[in-house]
Amino acid sequence: MATKRKRGSSWEFIVRRKGVLPKPLYLTFVSEEEGDRYVKKLEALLDAGVVPEEFRQRQREMLNIEDVAREYLAVHQVPPSDKRCLAVVVSRIGKTRLDNISYDWAESWVTGLKRERNLSPSTIRHHVGALARCFDWGTRRSVVGLTTNPLRQLPKRYATYNDSDASAARAIEGYARIDVERDRRLRSGEEARIRAILAGEKPEGRERAFDLRYQGALECLFDLALETAMRLRELYTLSQDQVSLSERTAFLEKTKNGDKRQVPLTSVAIKAIQRYEKQVQQGKRGMDMFKFDGGLFFPWWNGNLSEGVLRKTTSLLSRQFARLFEAAGCADLRFHDLRHEATSRLFERSKLSDIEISRVTGHKDPRVLRRYSNLRGSDLAAKLW
Repeated sequence: MATKRKRGSSWEFIVRRKGVLPKPLYLTFVSEEEGDRYVKKLEALLDAGVVPEEFRQRQREMLNIEDVAREYLAVHQVPPSDKRCLAVVVSRIGKTRLDNISYDWAESWVTGLKRERNLSPSTIRHHVGALARCFDWGTRRSVVGLTTNPLRQLPKRYATYNDSDASAARAIEGYARIDVERDRRLRSGEEARIRAILAGEKPEGRERAFDLRYQGALECLFDLALETAMRLRELYTLSQDQVSLSERTAFLEKTKNGDKRQVPLTSVAIKAIQRYEKQVQQGKRGMDMFKFDGGLFFPWWNGNLSEGVLRKTTSLLSRQFARLFEAAGCADLRFHDLRHEATSRLFERSKLSDIEISRVTGHKDPRVLRRYSNLRGSDLAAKLW
């Protein structure tokens, strides 16, 4: 009889058959019912001594990083960002044998990412993190050669360039990467200037105001970014049935880290949504060419879930807001900085605990949450005696 357990938003089933399967099968399903149905049929075949071809291929010995990554991606729900990072990692070091994986190897690999490839510290962390999660899965599955995960033993600030790293990188490319953490927040007067540009005011130095297509949608997107701390992609892919004003929530079915999340809506967010819905219904504020007929909440995305379409839409909106921010006199501001601002406001303006705020923002790692909560020193000073 298979064992099963809930892991996040999915169900994992472990199937063992001594004499038939050389090692356990790990299967992941969206729902418990779906898993029960599939595993019942599979166990009937195994009881008869029949191993489906797809599992015979999986049961082969994993020899290198590429083998582990392929199996990990086949049976585990992995965020798109990790898939992209793993594809790059496998293309470069996929043939590395598992019996060569050690702490010395991990340290040497990271050093090479800095000295030979001169990658930014954030990119290094993304690559190491994606492979570390893959190795975590391998160690839990007792993959031969992965009894421990050496990537988890790397010291803090492993991605930061030391003097030797920087010297080696400069010898090859003439410069070395530095670790820059975005801590940009809205400064005094910036939010008002941005809202004025969105409202149709003529920017300083220009002959006329911007001709804003879907003006009401742009304003609503800006409002929700500041009120919910949602990512840009999470916002523009919203559908009407994900937004419930009666429950004061926006339910996100798929987020950056692959988990579902229910985002509470402030009174300001609810008013922004109600105002936007009225604009769409009346065809005002540039919304005359958009209707809610297709179920989508915003007009820029067509519902296609392919990564190429999503990245193109993200790029389109990022450029649009970059132009608006520049016109408002804050050229160094990015749309993602609004997530920093919103998270910091949750700390400043609410009585929510760190755990409750992480439920709102979707941050799993408390260290990352602390990085986003860029509380102004002046605001903290004002609370002192």
